[in-house]
Amino acid sequence: MRKLKTAEMHRLSIEEFKAAKKLPLIVVLDNVRSLYNVGSVFRSADAFRVEAIWLCGVTGCPPNAEIHKTALGGEDSVAWRYFKDTDEAVRELHAEGRFVWSVEQVEGSTKLQQLKLSPDVSAAVILGNEVKGVQQSVVDMSDGCLEIPQFGTKHSLNVSTTAGIVIWEFARRFL
Repeated sequence: MRKLKTAEMHRLSIEEFKAAKKLPLIVVLDNVRSLYNVGSVFRSADAFRVEAIWLCGVTGCPPNAEIHKTALGGEDSVAWRYFKDTDEAVRELHAEGRFVWSVEQVEGSTKLQQLKLSPDVSAAVILGNEVKGVQQSVVDMSDGCLEIPQFGTKHSLNVSTTAGIVIWEFARRFL
């Protein structure tokens, strides 16, 4: 086997990416502190043509060298917005008619592998702070909560790892 050269992968240009059909998903980052995590989420969002990323609270925004270090240009292709308050972002998502999922361990959460998605529903997923997770007020406003099953000793995954898993699950069902 031979590794493909970049030119052989037929990737979209930024202009083609912006014009292409998107995965009907907005990823919301609720007070994510690490700029490297933010950049990694941009990179995953680019890989699966996520509609947009909404950055909330203390979450850093492009342009930023630390975000770019892990995004590798994903911050230039994926649309993004900033909200001072995550509650405001959730209100806007609901006003747009989106189904809003918080990715959090709560009573009655939906295991990711049991997620049922209607092809005509646009969605948003909210990923929380590296230590505190998604704010309770945001969980309360959500239409549901998704949980990634875990079988080891730790109770959580890195937010950028979580983003990749959740985005892939949506992409697997829609693309």
